[in-house]
Amino acid sequence: MLKKYLITLVAIFSLGQTAFISTASAQNPRVTIPDFADLVERASPAVVNIRTTEKVITQQTPGGIPGMPEDQAEFFRRFFGVPIPGIPNGPKQAQPNPGKPQEADRGVGSGFIIESNGLILTNAHVVEGATTIYVTLTDKREFKAKLLGLDKRTDVAVVKIEARDLPKLPLGDSSKVRVGEWVLAIGSPFGLENTVTAGIVSAKSRDTGDYLPFIQTDVAVNPGNSGGPLLNTAGQAIGINSQIFSRSGGYMGISFAIPIDEAMRVADQLRTNGKMTRGRIGVALGEMTKEVAESLGLGKPRGAYVRNVDPGGPASAGGIESGDVILSFNGREIPKSTDLPRVVGETKPGSIATVQVWRKGGTRDLSVTVADTDAPQTANKKPDAPAANGSGVNVLGLTVSEPSDAKKKDLNIKGGVEVTGLGDGSLAKAGVRPGDVIIRVADVDITGVKQFEALIKGLDVNKAVPVFVRRSDSTLVIPVRPK
Repeated sequence: MLKKYLITLVAIFSLGQTAFISTASAQNPRVTIPDFADLVERASPAVVNIRTTEKVITQQTPGGIPGMPEDQAEFFRRFFGVPIPGIPNGPKQAQPNPGKPQEADRGVGSGFIIESNGLILTNAHVVEGATTIYVTLTDKREFKAKLLGLDKRTDVAVVKIEARDLPKLPLGDSSKVRVGEWVLAIGSPFGLENTVTAGIVSAKSRDTGDYLPFIQTDVAVNPGNSGGPLLNTAGQAIGINSQIFSRSGGYMGISFAIPIDEAMRVADQLRTNGKMTRGRIGVALGEMTKEVAESLGLGKPRGAYVRNVDPGGPASAGGIESGDVILSFNGREIPKSTDLPRVVGETKPGSIATVQVWRKGGTRDLSVTVADTDAPQTANKKPDAPAANGSGVNVLGLTVSEPSDAKKKDLNIKGGVEVTGLGDGSLAKAGVRPGDVIIRVADVDITGVKQFEALIKGLDVNKAVPVFVRRSDSTLVIPVRPK
């Protein structure tokens, strides 16, 4: 009986242990390093080497020695009896003559075929300024390529070679890329063709420019890799390798790729129109800090803070004002200021967009007609000197006066008070300087000196309030506490 009982316990313990192991395995699945060999074998034929040349004019000096610097040539002429034509009694400053334009190597990069008829994606900086573009395939065939278009802001270019039935890379969905997933790059670092490196995605939506949320990886990308594909484990191109973070010019553990969704959006316009058309509404943006967001009643930093509005521009015509915070554009939420140029740029010029802004503690919806980035923009004039009719030092540590009508016109404002002197108050410590114009305090627009002085006397000394300061072509929001 005892023996049977012990056998039962051992069986139960064994089953429990097995269940525990199975549960633990399910909760912590083993991650294996993928074998990229088959993937590389399939993808490599669609990756190309790009070599560019440019025409240069060499200077030829009469009596010079080919291939030798002039100072060294002069040494040989003096001490080894090399004749100097036209100079019987010693050296004379020779006059350079322009030579014939010659083709010289300009640089190397990478690219990849996206259509079997020879359509190739690469970086704009790889082909910009090139006289001739040469594309070399993995089977060593070389073609002269035609540049269909490039866009420097996104660093995307499209070139075309005359060929058929070429291998092409399938395109992935960069919006589904996950931080931590395996990726690899194929390219020509330092001119070494078909070099493969692997790593993981280390971050997404990394802002390094106006129009691109880069994919950040730790894949080894070096000079020459530019324009090559970033591939996922399915062998799909999810990005174009474009930039590296480096203090030495070589790989240091961080590289950036243009998301393929963004790249193809640009490429479609380049192959059709030869250029990229973007929307513009005419605003200058500033950073939204935690302190400013709290003082404006937003709670947390969000939206795009408007520093300035172009007079006569689309935003101005639609009612957007300096100091507004744009929360959404055409229904798309704007988490931070750097997101707005990208969203507006994707909007077709001439279309009417609904813009939600935060102003004076509440939201309001405005309609803005989007313009083309190539349309002429209005330039602001420099502000003139402050007018008279000033005040004494107030609780904010300032002396102020009425701004002149000319200054109001130059700054595109209707009211406000101009700072003429500074004490040791909080605004002075925050960087306000003479010539600045205070246009709003909290939710109240400033109409003149008397109204301003009465307003700030009633402020709660225990609560920070936003002070809107107009300076040149910018509106600053400064949270302050009156002393």
